[in-house]
Amino acid sequence: MGTIKQSLAWWGFARSIEPEKLIAEAKRIGYAGVEMCPQELWPKVVDAGLRIVTMGGHKSLTDGLNRRENHDRIERELKDNIELAVKWDIPSLIVFSGNRGGISDEEGLTNTVDGLRRVAKTAEEAGVTLVLELLNSKVDHPDYQCDHTAWGVEVCRRVGSPRVKLLYDIYHMQIMEGDIIRTIKNHIEHIGHFHTAGNPGRHEIDDSQELYYPAIMRAIAETNYDGYVGQEFTPTRDAVASLEQAYRICNV
Repeated sequence: MGTIKQSLAWWGFARSIEPEKLIAEAKRIGYAGVEMCPQELWPKVVDAGLRIVTMGGHKSLTDGLNRRENHDRIERELKDNIELAVKWDIPSLIVFSGNRGGISDEEGLTNTVDGLRRVAKTAEEAGVTLVLELLNSKVDHPDYQCDHTAWGVEVCRRVGSPRVKLLYDIYHMQIMEGDIIRTIKNHIEHIGHFHTAGNPGRHEIDDSQELYYPAIMRAIAETNYDGYVGQEFTPTRDAVASLEQAYRICNV
């Protein structure tokens, strides 16, 4: 059985904790890194012995890879950020399909594949993984195209690169399709990163919500997954206490 490495998404907790305290508490609790942290804080994160685990790969969640007119811009942004990732030892860059905007699933898939193929070799040479994020289009991100695991897996299969994988967000996929553990086990080869949150509400991952995270974490560990699981919820109580609880729940 593998060991889960945990990180935390900066945006969910920094709104209620001062940056220096959040970094210190994350280290004390046992987190291995932080995600999507403002660049000006990167030196403090590294000095504290934490890793910067993810950053955004390109601009715009809604206007993304599924439109060919965006490919030149996204290629430039991704190549620049891959260089930055190498410099700061950041293992993954988050990429987005964008919203449908009337584009069919097949056209959007083909366009996303072609966009990622343009940068896959650069990512491979750099040792940086591009993780295509799965988001729900039912509650939080209306019209987002990469909203089902099967669609994202097909993108990865067609690109055919070990450095193009999925960011499997457990909260988002519970909303869209459920069947979390079976899906993870069936598609772990195409998953490069995980995010958590409780459903409904995107809050703590405790017994106040419908997902049972201890079993989910055990299932992930049993696959020998060696990446990170990022806590990406918004706390409803003391943020440090919620981070500690989440760490214990996922510490398998």
